[in-house]
Amino acid sequence: MPYISIESGRLTAEQKKELIERLTATASEITHIPAQFFTVTIKELSDENFGIGGKSINERNNPFVLSLHL
Repeated sequence: MPYISIESGRLTAEQKKELIERLTATASEITHIPAQFFTVTIKELSDENFGIGGKSINERNNPFVLSLHL
């Protein structure tokens, strides 16, 4: 059973639905494995649990923190 896992920031229900449908369809087309055999999971990471360049996304999106580093 093929398994697809994706990690992302927060997504809407519609975005999740589209990801599941399109990832499954694309993987099925490429591998020639029927779509019903695929499992897709989406792991949402909150902004404080994800960092870039030594700063959490939460810190990077905070305008006060950004202005101190400019």
